[in-house]
Amino acid sequence: MENIIQIKGKVKFPITIDPGVWIFDDRKVDLTTYFLEDRQNQEDELTKYKKDISKQWDKEIKEGATPPPTPQPTGRLFEKEKLLKGTFAIPFKPFLKNAEVEETSQRFIIQTADSEIEIPLSEAYELLFGFSIDGKPLKEDGPIHIYYGDGSNKHQPITNVKGFQVI
Repeated sequence: MENIIQIKGKVKFPITIDPGVWIFDDRKVDLTTYFLEDRQNQEDELTKYKKDISKQWDKEIKEGATPPPTPQPTGRLFEKEKLLKGTFAIPFKPFLKNAEVEETSQRFIIQTADSEIEIPLSEAYELLFGFSIDGKPLKEDGPIHIYYGDGSNKHQPITNVKGFQVI
């Protein structure tokens, strides 16, 4: 139970988070390359999805539908190797959206084992939760490490996180 983290406070739905299952989540990002990429030019996910679907639709109209490619076993082995040795994080934004924060909320508190860190709610949407380093879960100072969206604390993340509160 010590790996479970809760989002409480001014939310419509208090959420319980278990970082142990994020390794299977498609939203995870590779933390070793995440802060190297240019975040400013990243397209909105919905816009990108619509463009991709439009291209596929146009292609099928012009060329006809093609059967899906058969999966290659070497690709699966590579993915498994990546999961077993990778350093991963997951964006916090979807979790905060699902909790449905009250409109009057302005601040966000990160509760750690020995302190509380208060940040503007707008910054909380950009947080990144590290949950795996070199394929291993964060047991000693975890269950998660918190990185600011701009990467300003990428070498000294917030550790020993116990919970969150929206105020």
